[in-house]
Amino acid sequence: MTDSAVLTAPVSQVGTLEGAAFGPSSWREIGQDDVDVFARLTGDDNPIHVDADAAARSPYGTRIAHGLLTLSFVVPMLREVFSVTGASTGIVYGLNRVRFPAAVPAGARVRIRGQVAEVTEVSGGWQAVLSLTYEVEGNEKPACVAEFVLRYYS
Repeated sequence: MTDSAVLTAPVSQVGTLEGAAFGPSSWREIGQDDVDVFARLTGDDNPIHVDADAAARSPYGTRIAHGLLTLSFVVPMLREVFSVTGASTGIVYGLNRVRFPAAVPAGARVRIRGQVAEVTEVSGGWQAVLSLTYEVEGNEKPACVAEFVLRYYS
């Protein structure tokens, strides 16, 4: 993580973060075991995720991670590069635009980088919209671009 920028601020200063960039996080592998567990938990057993033979015949040529699995890996990666301290509660309030421009082959590594796109005051705290890009190691096209809406209460 040598080229990483970590953004940390106390909850009282969240209002000053708009426009600030952070990341990238360290690389995190999304292995076939992760894909298989996600498929079992969600019931999404599309062959491009779990069947090596069927996936080999797909446009991807191999098994790929679910887009929603890739999206969910945000928590450990975001913790590395963005944090708000002193909040009594922090929650994911929602997601805005989410796209999956490129597949993540099982076993590939991803990381995130982002920017604080918008900050607004809400009753009892702050709402921050983080514009995140999920990079796939060795691929110019991102695996995912999404806006996460987070709330921090003091």
